[in-house]
Amino acid sequence: MLNQLTISELVDKLARREVSSRDATQACLDRVQRVDRTLHAFISCDGADALKQADAADAALRSGRSHGDQPLLGVPVAIKDVIAVRGHPMNCGSRILANFISPYDATVIEKLRAAGSVVFGRLNMDEFAMGSSTENSAFGSTRNPWDNSRTPGGSSGGSAAAVAADECIAALASDTGGSIRQPAAFCGCVGLKPSYGRVSRYGLVAFASSLDQIGSMTKSVRDAATMATVLSGYDCRDSSSVPEPVPDFHRGLAGDLKGLRIGVAKEYMVGGLELEVKQAVDQAIKQLQQLGAEVVEISLPHTEYAIATYYIIATAEASANLARFDGIRYGLRAEGRDPVELYCRTRGSGFGQEVKRRIILGTYVLSSGYYDAYYLRAQKVRTLIRNDFLNAFSRVDAIVTPTSPTPAFKLGEKSEDPLQMYLMDIFTISCNLAGLCGISLPCGFTPGSADRPRLPIGMQLLGKPFGEQVILRVAHAYEQATPWHRERSQLL
Repeated sequence: MLNQLTISELVDKLARREVSSRDATQACLDRVQRVDRTLHAFISCDGADALKQADAADAALRSGRSHGDQPLLGVPVAIKDVIAVRGHPMNCGSRILANFISPYDATVIEKLRAAGSVVFGRLNMDEFAMGSSTENSAFGSTRNPWDNSRTPGGSSGGSAAAVAADECIAALASDTGGSIRQPAAFCGCVGLKPSYGRVSRYGLVAFASSLDQIGSMTKSVRDAATMATVLSGYDCRDSSSVPEPVPDFHRGLAGDLKGLRIGVAKEYMVGGLELEVKQAVDQAIKQLQQLGAEVVEISLPHTEYAIATYYIIATAEASANLARFDGIRYGLRAEGRDPVELYCRTRGSGFGQEVKRRIILGTYVLSSGYYDAYYLRAQKVRTLIRNDFLNAFSRVDAIVTPTSPTPAFKLGEKSEDPLQMYLMDIFTISCNLAGLCGISLPCGFTPGSADRPRLPIGMQLLGKPFGEQVILRVAHAYEQATPWHRERSQLL
């Protein structure tokens, strides 16, 4: 089945004219038609537009265009509903942007098009990327391909589920506190969150501007390297973009890990970590040692403050960013007798419960009398957390942790307990606070039982700022030495 191929496998077949882009795109569309009524990874999908792009890619291949010039030529890539694609809906999983059509392409979409990709579909997500389960979407919950009673993670649950269910070859996603890596762990795929400033955020609807980053969901580490090469680079339209040279991320993927030092933070192997997850990660660490890496215990002493710090900074920035959705310029408008009533009715009916909760909290920590006590203090602690990592990276090349403390949990299991939901990001948020790069990849499965089928377990690798090449090397070596990336769900 063409939709089950990785990027590199499909590119090889396209280059040798064994298949066409139309065939591969149609296979993905057929898969969406067949399974998405159950999975609900897609909010919308314009098949005619996708096939038109595929035909253009086939024409380019017939004319002699090569994948050396366009590395994604003819490859179908689906898009999280928070990234602008000209002429397509962009709802951010929210009622307040119902019927909004994007008038422009995000920089990452321009890069995908320049690389020859077939850009299709809008993938479900937690509203404005606020959530860890994709249950906060105004368009309904997405389900995990390994167990349809469980969450695919969030906020990029649609992206992870679509890749894991072979509805697309790869997908774009965004990560503010783990929204790429945690769903990748829950769904058994590879999720790469680049360093802050590596990939342009122009055209990404902002949740928390100092934390957001666009990345990818793929079926292999090699594919993650391909996507990173395509998406990375300086963009003058994004004030946070960094003019850092983009290396060949494929270089160094082959070979063992001799000479590399990998840190294990004692603060990450803590209570609340399920035994099955700990055992899988411990076994993965042993595998890294067998591949030649030296494993070193490190300390990240301010880790215990990360959750509180994140939920002050992120909600404060969300409060400011979401103020633009007021019913005046675009999106939903609930009429009122005066502007204040219009704002209140529009935002009250347009935003979901979790978004309202975070706006209220963010407005509170920014308010007069509380700014210094909460927001300013959180920024100082953020600096301490970043310094912990920089000190650690003076001794090690990468850090290995669990991606999530548990495998995928049941839909509705944590919906009434926001704190328990927030704690699902305990291993991922520090990466965003410190501006690091991070990748999650499969490192095992839970044992199957009568009440719970086998579920993927994810391992996270963290690298220093702009250290993607190192974590990709480690991830690829581990992936090639283990069978987990070849596993596929048989439920759909």
